[in-house]
Amino acid sequence: MTYPELMLAPMRKELTSLGFAELRTPQEVDAFMRANQGGTALLVVNSICGCAAGSLRPALARALEAGPRPKALATVFAGQDLEATERARQLFKGYTPSSPAAALFKDGGLVMMLERHQIQGRPPAMLAEELAASFARAAGEAAAV
Repeated sequence: MTYPELMLAPMRKELTSLGFAELRTPQEVDAFMRANQGGTALLVVNSICGCAAGSLRPALARALEAGPRPKALATVFAGQDLEATERARQLFKGYTPSSPAAALFKDGGLVMMLERHQIQGRPPAMLAEELAASFARAAGEAAAV
């Protein structure tokens, strides 16, 4: 089911205001991945669900504030940008489709995957610590959260 864009705009803005690029087509997903073969890149599957609003998006804000940050940030919106989301999920080899989700890549390889079952019901502070630790490991630094 797709929702009116007016309803989604605030959910999209929560991530774009943090510096995430919105990827709305498979071609944009591919271009993002090609452009970020070196260093770290975070690709988030955003969602209208409560665990995205109550846990994942606030946790991302906190983890990114703490630093270090992945070099590149991008997002697709599940249930809305259907083809872009499908293309992103093809990059998550070994994982079933999950909304929301966060995938951290280093030098083009998947190094961390946070799936819905790991997000749902967990407080943002706990998720932020896990995300910040993953960002720090990928960057070879110590986490600050």
